[in-house]
Amino acid sequence: MTANERQGRSGLPSVDLVLRSEEAGALIGRYGRSLVVDAVRTALAERRRCGVAASAVAILEQSAQSLARDMRMSQRRVFNLTGTVLHTNLGRAPLPEEAITAAVAAMRDPTTLEYNIETGKRGERDDHIAGWLTRLTGAEAALTVNNNAGALLLALNTLAEARETIVSRGELIEIGGSFRLPDIMARAGTRLREVGTTNRTHLADFAAAIGPQTGLILKAHTSNFAIQGFTAAAPAVKLAALAREHAIPFIEDLGSGTLVDFERWGLPHEPTVAETLAQGADLVTFSGDKLLGGPQAGLVVGRAELVRRLARNPLKRALRLDKIRLAALEAVLRLYADPARLAERLPALRLLTRPVDGIKALGMGLLPVVEQRFQDIAEVSLVETKSQIGSGALPVSVLPSAALALRPLRQRSGAAVEALARALRGLPIPVIGRIEAGRVLLDLRCLEDEVAFLEQLDAVTLGKHGAAILAKP
Repeated sequence: MTANERQGRSGLPSVDLVLRSEEAGALIGRYGRSLVVDAVRTALAERRRCGVAASAVAILEQSAQSLARDMRMSQRRVFNLTGTVLHTNLGRAPLPEEAITAAVAAMRDPTTLEYNIETGKRGERDDHIAGWLTRLTGAEAALTVNNNAGALLLALNTLAEARETIVSRGELIEIGGSFRLPDIMARAGTRLREVGTTNRTHLADFAAAIGPQTGLILKAHTSNFAIQGFTAAAPAVKLAALAREHAIPFIEDLGSGTLVDFERWGLPHEPTVAETLAQGADLVTFSGDKLLGGPQAGLVVGRAELVRRLARNPLKRALRLDKIRLAALEAVLRLYADPARLAERLPALRLLTRPVDGIKALGMGLLPVVEQRFQDIAEVSLVETKSQIGSGALPVSVLPSAALALRPLRQRSGAAVEALARALRGLPIPVIGRIEAGRVLLDLRCLEDEVAFLEQLDAVTLGKHGAAILAKP
């Protein structure tokens, strides 16, 4: 043992002494004895290793800080000021209050998840949403799974296992997290038969590929990219007719998927589920947590006989939704029965349709306060910018918006901008913006709780060399 270690050890209290204090008792009441003892021992070990003496009060303070840090929820609320409304990494669509209330009620008590009150026998969990989905889309039947990739996996495995699935080469998409359509098809047990070229695929290409081993034709919506210029794609109506002629299913994967025509709110048109079914698709798969504005889910609608086959697949049980998300999803679908008030009641749609004049007015109100809070840290201005829908929806379409632009005062380096962005992310409610042209942009389209946003800005201060840092609370 070194001299420093001996000195540090002699200047440290015992675990028992630390735990006898009134403050330790309060910590035990909050976190439990086991966690507090571990935290105290860890703090003592660190001081002992460094040969630094400390009082019981100091050890307790260090332990309290580590416990608070360890027990903080890892999934936290943030301010999404990135300019991407349906941000995959930030949880996609915010849920309406009706869905939150329904989910909480389902969590608190037993429910009729798979129980038929009238017969007193086992029920089917998809019945809670199937009626609404068929009503809103015109489909014969519907079911749900945990996400759209799961919906497509289930459909491919059920209808084309050990057979070929024909897809246009221009639609072999890769979605977030490096998940690729060919990989999903391989896991589903179907063989990919790609036809056409990246930019041009004709109906004749599909017709030439059909043979005894064909299981189905798949059309995948290129939701996260666009091919422009010299292009051609086989119309869905003609693909559906070709599939019917050869008695094979035609599935269209809409990706995000929407139940309403966005043009009524001045947004770009996106194919609706009802339109896709009307064009002849036998099954349509789409997401619940993107343009639909609900919880994470994969939805399948279409011909009743095919939906029944999917429901009988053992994979359905592995991919099924729990009672909490089903309750939230049902509550969201009910809102669609009143389309006149949908934009004000569905948060995702409300944010997408937010008028730019209102966003600018919000920015003008925030600007003097933010300028004052950052007066020694950053130059603050209100600038015009563009928001995007996100989550693979309408990738080339943007929405006019306004943003607070923060440019570091003392240093104009990339490191200073990164430090400022990091300090904003370190706030009690992290503020997530984006870096652009040497500034941190805080797009205000998704800011609805400006009071909470402003209240915490005093926590940002200047560190060494003028870099913005987060002040200790």
